[in-house]
Amino acid sequence: MSKKYVYLFSEGDATMKNLLGGKGANLAEMTNIGIPIPMGFTVTTEACNKYYDDEKVITPEIIEEIHATMNKLEEVTGKSFGGTVNPLLVSVRSGARASMPGMMDTILNLGLNDETVEVVAKETGNERFAYDSYRRFIMMFADVVMDVDKKDFEEILHEMKEEKGVELDTELSAEDLKELVVKFKNYYKERKGEDFPQDPKAQLIESITAVFRSWDNPRANVYRRMNDIPSSWGTAVNVQEMVFGNKGETSGSGVAFSRNPATGERKIFAEYLMNAQGEDVVAGIRTPQPIEELEKQMPETYNQFVEIVNKLENHYHDMQDMEFTIEEGKLFFLQTRNGKRTAQAALKIAVDMVEEGLVTKEQAILMMDPKQLDTLLHPAFDTEEMKKHEIIATGLPASPGAATGKIAFSALEAKERHEAGEKVILVRQETSPEDIEGMIAAEGILTVRGGMTSHAAVVARGMGACCVAGAGAIKVDEKNKTMTVNGKVYSSEDYISLDGSTGDVYEGNIATVEPEISGHFGTFMSWADEIRSLKVRTNADTPHDAAQAIKFGAEGIGLTRTEHMFFAEDRIFIMRQMIVARTEEARRAALEKLLPMQKGDFKGLYKAMEGHPVTVRFLDPPLHEFLPTKEKEIADLAAELKLSVADLNGIISDLHEFNPMMGHRGCRLSISYPEIAEMQTRAVIEAAIEVNEEMGWNTVPEIMIPLVGEVNELKYVKNIVKKTADAIIAEKGVELKYLVGTMIEIPRACVTADEIAKEADFFSFGTNDLTQMSFGFSRDDAGTFLKHYYDKKIYDFDPFAKLDQTGVGQFVKIAVEKGRGVKENLKLGVCGEHGGDPSSVHFFHENGLDYVSCSPFRVPVARLAAAQAQVKNPRK
Repeated sequence: MSKKYVYLFSEGDATMKNLLGGKGANLAEMTNIGIPIPMGFTVTTEACNKYYDDEKVITPEIIEEIHATMNKLEEVTGKSFGGTVNPLLVSVRSGARASMPGMMDTILNLGLNDETVEVVAKETGNERFAYDSYRRFIMMFADVVMDVDKKDFEEILHEMKEEKGVELDTELSAEDLKELVVKFKNYYKERKGEDFPQDPKAQLIESITAVFRSWDNPRANVYRRMNDIPSSWGTAVNVQEMVFGNKGETSGSGVAFSRNPATGERKIFAEYLMNAQGEDVVAGIRTPQPIEELEKQMPETYNQFVEIVNKLENHYHDMQDMEFTIEEGKLFFLQTRNGKRTAQAALKIAVDMVEEGLVTKEQAILMMDPKQLDTLLHPAFDTEEMKKHEIIATGLPASPGAATGKIAFSALEAKERHEAGEKVILVRQETSPEDIEGMIAAEGILTVRGGMTSHAAVVARGMGACCVAGAGAIKVDEKNKTMTVNGKVYSSEDYISLDGSTGDVYEGNIATVEPEISGHFGTFMSWADEIRSLKVRTNADTPHDAAQAIKFGAEGIGLTRTEHMFFAEDRIFIMRQMIVARTEEARRAALEKLLPMQKGDFKGLYKAMEGHPVTVRFLDPPLHEFLPTKEKEIADLAAELKLSVADLNGIISDLHEFNPMMGHRGCRLSISYPEIAEMQTRAVIEAAIEVNEEMGWNTVPEIMIPLVGEVNELKYVKNIVKKTADAIIAEKGVELKYLVGTMIEIPRACVTADEIAKEADFFSFGTNDLTQMSFGFSRDDAGTFLKHYYDKKIYDFDPFAKLDQTGVGQFVKIAVEKGRGVKENLKLGVCGEHGGDPSSVHFFHENGLDYVSCSPFRVPVARLAAAQAQVKNPRK
């Protein structure tokens, strides 16, 4: 039997998400559990991938299967596609396996043409409705399929409303809309050089092709990279019988959440518009009504609505985001999916659902995207500061948080100003999916139109960005770059501040404060800690960072970068003396001055970590980073060293390296200058002894030798460390356990890990450098060309942000197997930035590492990711 590419909703179920996409699988599942949905079929993700494999063509076999399935849909609905009696009209929507709200394109009312529009008008006795549906179809089809901007059509519509002296679309008569259809078709012909297509079958195939094409549009690509969605997944296409919310005052469309997506409150949150199609609610063109109004207007429909919403939440065991339409009093649900929600709401919903007995702790842990925790850990406005600033407008609190910045009036402007180092607030009439890059770049988003379920609100909540929507008192002139409120004009040089939790918009720049973390966060994270087996440490170079990390649940320090401690003003000069010293004696004199400072640093870190383990990486900078570049600095250093400026310039020139990242750094420094390793060992060991005595703790310092690629390098430096440390311990007459390990960051170290393990107490994977050396490009320079790699689908993601598991990951795997093959209990950790990336954390869990280490603010993210990894793939 040949491969099946098209499935009726009645042929699928929720388990077929990879094939039918999230929307298609849910529509099939809703059919199975008896929810009233308009019938239809799904063209699979495999058909989308085949379209790209076949050089962006849908093959004749698949087209034939689509038409054959359309015939079955005609039988099920009793309607005729393109027919002159009871015509079947359909919507065409995308549906990837991961929810991507507003990222791809939708077409409604397909099947209308000059003939069927007359039939619909006659059969419904509602000419206005028929022509309203037709003008919408022309506009969407032209925009999505034929690339004629919908703004051009909106302009024609706007002109007609002005000409007729009306404000709302709904005030145009049937005759007005007939005239508008003619104008739309004329404009289409003018732009495309051909008549608007009249064959519904051709309209359908063109529209399905457009949805497949939209999988690769720029905004979808940006969204996928942000959310770790591979391009190889493809999107499915759902073709569904149309039901109409624009048939008059007993019809309407809306969007619903089974709980409040901003706060998590256990109460249905929904908005709707009467006599409107779904796009009107989502696009925010008219501001919608709260669902409570429906109870007054249509009590029976309202009760049925509440019953279905509760049924769907209980069935899926998660908060649902649903679209619904009422057609002449009859309720239909068009789709459901697990709803996007703010981080605060996600925590409340997860904890409440465990308490309600709807989900287990393990299921609750999987309900939250770890990256969302980030948004809880960032500042809010200082309440005292807030009182000093005037509220100039209030909109809907669409996505919580605090944001302040200068006004940017377009996505492109926001992106460019952000890249130039400015903080901006994106201010728009309403946002559309094209604005995604500007929304990412902005500190916050403010829209004049739109409700809590508008595009701006949904996308901002997903990103954790602050958003105020529907601030109707504001007038925005995007062309002249001005915003007017209460008669006052603001330009792109003015600051405004947004409070996404209240919807208030303030004039000026308001200071922010650190967030308080308590309540549901504590409960939820305690479950994550109970479940996970992977420990989480932090990368910290100062007591302040270490204390912050402890507050966020860190269980030790996995990386202290000692070179970062020498850039302080009181130290850089001594450090430079040490680097340019030409004799061991001069170097030791400088190191002697640095020793008490370094020891003080370590004592501060040990105390902040309250007895938890601390891994100290020995000096690992390219030395040129410390050297003076300004004339005055060079002259001062020369005077101190009793050298001429010319001699010092000569020394600086000698130290210059063509490729410093692969030059004289890491263990190579200690091999050239063993006295550096001696000083650092003294600082580490003496600090630990003193803190243990003062605090009554048993701190176990872990000394990490960086950039080892050959076992003899480790052996040489380790001997210096042991000789120095053991002498201090003996002299002080104390007991102190310490470990000496290495950072695995060179591919050669991975493949000779069995040899290196014989000399190491632990391995810590430095995945930043390991990535650089595996790919052969520098993290600092790769940004200039990686964007071309993303555009051309060579890479789906940045390998410095998310571990490349098929390449770099294999080096990690080899080192783990070889190292543990020699030492069964060899301690293994990771201290690159990947330690805070959820998908990378899953990989480290699966490969048996003991801990991950990441920056303080990513510690909660890593704790949750580690718990999710344990739920999905339990360790034996």
